[in-house]
Amino acid sequence: MVNETKKEFSAKKNFNFSEWYSNIIEKAEIVDLRLGIKGFITIRPWGTLIIEKLFDMFEEELQGKGHLPVIMPSVIPESNLKRESSHIKGFTPQVFWLETEKGEEKLALRPTSETVFTPMFSLWIRSHRDLPLKLYQRGSVFRYDTKATRPLIRGREFQWIECHDAFATKHDAEAQVQEDIDTTEKILHEKLGIPFFPMKRPQWDKFAGAEYTIGSDVLMPDGKMIQQPSTHFMGQKFSRAFDAKFRTKDDREDFIYTTAYGPAMSRILVSIISTHGDDFGLVLPFSVSPIQVVIVPIYTTKNKDKIMKYSHEIMEKIRIHGINATLDSRDIYSPGWKFHDSELKGIPFRIEIGEKEFKSKKITLFIRDIKKKQVISASSLKNISKLGKEYDERLKRNADSFVKNKIVDCKTKADIKKTVDSGKIARVNFCSVQEQGLHCAEIIEKEIGAEVRGTLANKNEKQSGNCAICSKKAEAVVYIAKSY
Repeated sequence: MVNETKKEFSAKKNFNFSEWYSNIIEKAEIVDLRLGIKGFITIRPWGTLIIEKLFDMFEEELQGKGHLPVIMPSVIPESNLKRESSHIKGFTPQVFWLETEKGEEKLALRPTSETVFTPMFSLWIRSHRDLPLKLYQRGSVFRYDTKATRPLIRGREFQWIECHDAFATKHDAEAQVQEDIDTTEKILHEKLGIPFFPMKRPQWDKFAGAEYTIGSDVLMPDGKMIQQPSTHFMGQKFSRAFDAKFRTKDDREDFIYTTAYGPAMSRILVSIISTHGDDFGLVLPFSVSPIQVVIVPIYTTKNKDKIMKYSHEIMEKIRIHGINATLDSRDIYSPGWKFHDSELKGIPFRIEIGEKEFKSKKITLFIRDIKKKQVISASSLKNISKLGKEYDERLKRNADSFVKNKIVDCKTKADIKKTVDSGKIARVNFCSVQEQGLHCAEIIEKEIGAEVRGTLANKNEKQSGNCAICSKKAEAVVYIAKSY
């Protein structure tokens, strides 16, 4: 047998989240940082398999809503980036530039792809009959983030899906923004059990080149917000920059309206780890776990053959029902080590099969999230799919419960500081989410160490009274929190 020292956590999730997170992504074999390139990480097989499942989920949902996949270049000519002035101003500090041959145009590793999609829209779209055109690509984007990097949370390369959509009218484009929020709800909340707040960003914090941005904020265990999928209404800004026109139904010439939507799989993995994980390791939703059931055979030299044969039979019976099951047949590890490893990796269900189970034709089922065992009949294996749905619903309820009382109404700067320092979100009457409100936002950032995240995009909240910072008449209800 190999050394079976358990991979103990040196920190507890609810007391030292930062250290707990660093421990879990290493010990559960999600990433490896030893290559030593700041902002760039190696994602190990277990992390990659989860990310691939996330890609599959989003692509199925997007294609079901009319999006089609494309593969676009990973580089963008400098002249393209310069076409939309606010866009280049916002992204130039974050661009990785490539060396090119003398006389060739300077190229950037794509930080985002509006400036390659829109030129193609100008070629592919001729009339209203070509609209809407809804496309997406999957892959890496690169941003020279100068802030402190954190594995999967903040980096200089991340894995994502990038949707770019073109429409004939503003109404249709804004309907797409709402559809994007619905896509986030369907995947992030309903399937993965991660509650989020769709926040319309203040004007000073919108995506560079957008008319407005809606970011999906998720509350982490340490009380900080992390942005998940964001959607941007570009209006006609990029189409005007790239002369992307079409013939309308009444035979006029007009510029297309565009939107963009970007769920980052590597960052969504952060929320899965952080929202559901515990002090024993990952707790993966049944819907996204690369292995949904692991079978651990328990045998001696005398009964090994029959136990292994029976375990294989059980595995095949489970797979018939479309469940991803595997048999842990590694002889160098003991059953106890395998139990610990499956819990660390967050596999939802573990089946233990020994002499007792072989004789009784029953199996011992361990349920990861509640850490309880139950004995079920081998003939009821088809019920694991149902148990998996119940498992995911349980994770979702627990996550919803975590954020339930995290929003606190605050009237003063002292109230805001007390709230965000306690790991909660401050709801505040605020002077303005237009540029004139930036001064108050800077005070919040400097004196409280928090940010104005925006206004709720799915709820029309009525402001009253005066701004909690400057005492001017309030024009909006905003949410304030610390963030990554």
